[in-house]
Amino acid sequence: MSGSQETTTGSHEFPTGARESVDDSHESAVPRTAVTRVNPAELSPPRGFSHAVTARAGTRLVFLAGQTALDGEGRVAATAFPDQFRIALTNLLAALDACGGEPADLARVTVYTTDVAAYRHHAAHLGRIWHELAGRDYPAMAVIGAVRLWDEDAAIELDGIAVLP
Repeated sequence: MSGSQETTTGSHEFPTGARESVDDSHESAVPRTAVTRVNPAELSPPRGFSHAVTARAGTRLVFLAGQTALDGEGRVAATAFPDQFRIALTNLLAALDACGGEPADLARVTVYTTDVAAYRHHAAHLGRIWHELAGRDYPAMAVIGAVRLWDEDAAIELDGIAVLP
């Protein structure tokens, strides 16, 4: 990363030239989330992810297991790619909620898919699903192509790490 100086925005420190992707208009209020998204100006503008996420000390880490489009009976409940993404994200957020977290607490999400081309094709739609279910706070993310997932009929699986205050 270029430059070793750090600048301070609110109560968070950022390397020179970094952009924070959260709203700083309420600096006097203590943020509920323990994570801060950092997007350095010298990197390409992030779309649907953050380049880096920092966590405050004294927080609780939550490791979220991979979730596919399984319903309560343990069956993959959709065949269409966007529908599988919606159910997998809903399942991931349900596990996070059970731990007392919310979508803004997600620091890292990994997307595993058996069809990267389909993920790219549906990216705009998947982004709308993310906004609907998780809002506009993006974790650090990666999409990884997989030959097969644990659930044979699943085309997508999401796992994550959250940081709770």
